[in-house]
Amino acid sequence: MNPLDLLLAPLEYDFMVRALLTALISAIVCAMLSCWLVLVGWSLMGDAVSHAVLPGVVIAYTVGAPFALGATVFGFLAVALIGFVRDRGRVKEDAAIGIVFTTLFALGLVMISVTPSQTDLSHIVFGNLLGVSAQDLLQVAILGAIVAAILLVKRRDLTLFAFDPTHAQAIGLNPRRLGALLLGLLALTAVVALQAVGVILVVAMLIIPGATARLLTDRFSRMLLIAPVIGAASAVIGLYVSYYTDAASGGMVVLAQGVAFVLAFLFAPRHGVLGSRVRTRARAVGQRPDVRETASERQPQAA
Repeated sequence: MNPLDLLLAPLEYDFMVRALLTALISAIVCAMLSCWLVLVGWSLMGDAVSHAVLPGVVIAYTVGAPFALGATVFGFLAVALIGFVRDRGRVKEDAAIGIVFTTLFALGLVMISVTPSQTDLSHIVFGNLLGVSAQDLLQVAILGAIVAAILLVKRRDLTLFAFDPTHAQAIGLNPRRLGALLLGLLALTAVVALQAVGVILVVAMLIIPGATARLLTDRFSRMLLIAPVIGAASAVIGLYVSYYTDAASGGMVVLAQGVAFVLAFLFAPRHGVLGSRVRTRARAVGQRPDVRETASERQPQAA
């Protein structure tokens, strides 16, 4: 089979086309948001929100509502509860995040175990990319477009908030509102990625692309280009590999992102472990005087 046939064969099936579009939309939107999450240091918050939406999904299934609606409601609820516990007591933010997301996630697991269903609800936890319906794809596309549009429109304000909240406040911006906006977008993005990889792996899609791009560039504007490219490429590669190896599609997409991070971590020119060593050695060699030339210069000149 030639390479073109390998590329086109999976696209003969409608479920693969829907899976590819869902994976691309989810990966690109998550990658965009991950740039800000990495800068602000909200990796754990992404983990919390992605796990906390599980009860909302189960409730939505029970009442016959769209999964996205229940997940969105509980995503915002998780953000509000974390803020309430953090601001009203002596509990620090990391502890508040851990308490809220583990409790809500456990509630969701209990609800799955006691909810009578002809559908295997475990795909909510582990993802079911190949089972995405046309309605699911439409929900992902709408929510993804909303998140991407807001991020692009507010990118300057959010970037300033991420780098220097004090300066943002000095020029008239409200850091508290910008933080709330970022958390709201995080909740919506978790719902988008939920359709692709499930609640467990959502945090990977929300963190890995931004962290990888951070290793490859020092400019935030370039991060916003590199991270979505990494996310999209990982989505395509992961889905195709899962098709030909009969492996879990969502897990393979995240694994492809993990491989991209490892490569950047090792070989990034400036910030990679091996790349930085090569540059340091090359710089040292360039600055080292030529021993033979120095020795010849020290010999007395013939009369």
